[in-house]
Amino acid sequence: MVWACRLGGDNRRHASAPAGTSTSQCEGLTTEEKKRASLMAETKPSGAVRPQSCIRRNATRSGVTHIREYQPDRFTIIGNHLAQHRELSLTAIGLGTHILSLPQGASADIRTLAERFPEGRDRIAFALRELEAHGYIERVRERVDGGRVVTRTYAYNAPALTRDRRAAAASAADGAGLSAALPPGAVPVGQGVSASPPGSADSVPPAASAAPVPARWGVGDAARAEDGVLAAPQSAASESVEPESSGGEHHDKAVALLVGLRRTDDRFTLSRRDVRRLTPAVIAWFDNGASATAVHHAMTADVPALVEHPAGFLAYRLRELLPPPLPPSAEVSERGVPEAQPSPSYPMVDCAGGCNRAFRQPEGTWCRDCRAERDRRTAEAEAEAVCGRAA
Repeated sequence: MVWACRLGGDNRRHASAPAGTSTSQCEGLTTEEKKRASLMAETKPSGAVRPQSCIRRNATRSGVTHIREYQPDRFTIIGNHLAQHRELSLTAIGLGTHILSLPQGASADIRTLAERFPEGRDRIAFALRELEAHGYIERVRERVDGGRVVTRTYAYNAPALTRDRRAAAASAADGAGLSAALPPGAVPVGQGVSASPPGSADSVPPAASAAPVPARWGVGDAARAEDGVLAAPQSAASESVEPESSGGEHHDKAVALLVGLRRTDDRFTLSRRDVRRLTPAVIAWFDNGASATAVHHAMTADVPALVEHPAGFLAYRLRELLPPPLPPSAEVSERGVPEAQPSPSYPMVDCAGGCNRAFRQPEGTWCRDCRAERDRRTAEAEAEAVCGRAA
C-alpha cells in the first residue's frame, strides 16, 4: 500500500509499514513540516473559500428591477395602454403622461408646452397629433361669452373605455326611443311567440282571437284580450320608469344645465333617468337664488380623477352644497350686486332761498348755495349774540 503526503508542492511516496507496526504517515519529515501538514489537514484546504461579492443578488437574471416607495399624494395613475403603447412615439407617450397629470383648467397648448419642455414646437405638435389620432386627447374650438373662440383640450385616461361607455349609452338611448314608439303599456319581447296549450287557463277565446294583437307583444297579453279590447300589461320595467315631470319656473333651465355637463367633462354624460332624478335638486338651487354659473361650478369644480358613479357624485354635491335662500329684503341680481332702488321723481320747483334756481326736489327745498349762505348768516348772528352777552 502506497500513501502520499503533499506539503508545499512536494510529493513524497513512502511504503506502508507492515501490519502490526505503528508508524507515522509523515515519517521522514522534519518537525516544522509535520506541524504544517497537521494544520493543513485541520483546515481542509481542498474546499475553496467563496469570495465576498458586493453585487446585490436578485431573482431576475437581468433587466429592470423596480424599487417602489409608498406615495401618499401627488401621483398620477397612468394605464399601461398608454405607457407601453406600441404605435406611439416616446415623445407622445411622455407628453400624454404630462397632460394627464395636469389639474383641471391648466393650459396644454403648443406654446405653453414648448416653454415647459426642451422639445421644439414641431415635435410637440407632432406628438399632440399622435395622441389625438389614438383618442387620448381631443381639441375642440368653442365659443364662450363675449364672442371669443377658445380651444379646449379634453384628455382621456382610457379612450377604449370611453368609447365603450358612449356606445352603451347610445344603445340605451335607441332602446328608449323604440319603447317610446310602442303603444302605451306594450312590452318589447324577442321574436317567436309560443301559443298556450288548448284548454288551459291562458287559452284565448275565439271572440278575443279576432282582436288585432301587436306582433311584438308578450304571450300573456294576447291571453288577457277580452271582447276585442287588449289590456295593457303591467311589467317591472314599466313600473321602474319614472314619469318625466315638466313644469315649473326653472325646470327647462335645470334640464339644459344637466345635459350640457358633458361639454365640460365627458364623464358627466348622464342618461335620461339620471337627468330626471337630478332636476329637482338643481331647481332647489335656482329657487334659493343661485345662478346657473354657481350651480355648474358646484358640480364640476375639483372633480377627483376616478368617478365611478357620476350621477351619485352630482347628487351628493347638490345635496350637501345647497346654499340657504336669500333674505327677502335684499334684492340681489344674478351677478351678485345689490340692485339700486329707483329714485323718486319730483316736479321742477324754484329754490326756497329766493335765487330763482330751478331743480327737481320736494317743495320748499333750498339750493346748495342758498343753504351755505343761510348757514353763514346764522353763524354770524350767533357770534354777535354771544359777544353782546359777554359785553
